Amino acid sequence: MENYNLVRPEHLNHQGYLFGGQLLAWVDECAWMAAAKDYPKLILVTRAMDNIEFKHPVKNGSILRFHTEKSRVGTSSINYLVEVYEDDRVSEDEKLAFSTTVTFVSIDRDGNKKSIS
Repeated sequence: MENYNLVRPEHLNHQGYLFGGQLLAWVDECAWMAAAKDYPKLILVTRAMDNIEFKHPVKNGSILRFHTEKSRVGTSSINYLVEVYEDDRVSEDEKLAFSTTVTFVSIDRDGNKKSIS
């Protein structure tokens, strides 16, 4: 799945770059949308992100592309790899800004783990 976001002034931290928490929210949302489309009848909640390492500062006005793909299916959990690319409009190249694997767990209406199948 591909999603895009435009970095605007309200997304910036006190240094003038994209706030890391905003990026994490977008990553979680993109991964959840992919999972919800793949498993529309399940209640899926975020369990973990495997690695939080920002590759470089992201500037205001950047267009971010979120590439999301399923990477693993377990008994009650699903992993999605999310790669975030920043559009460099000067060189017309994209560069990797962030990547992580998001783990979702399937639950029932009472919040108990539930099998995916």
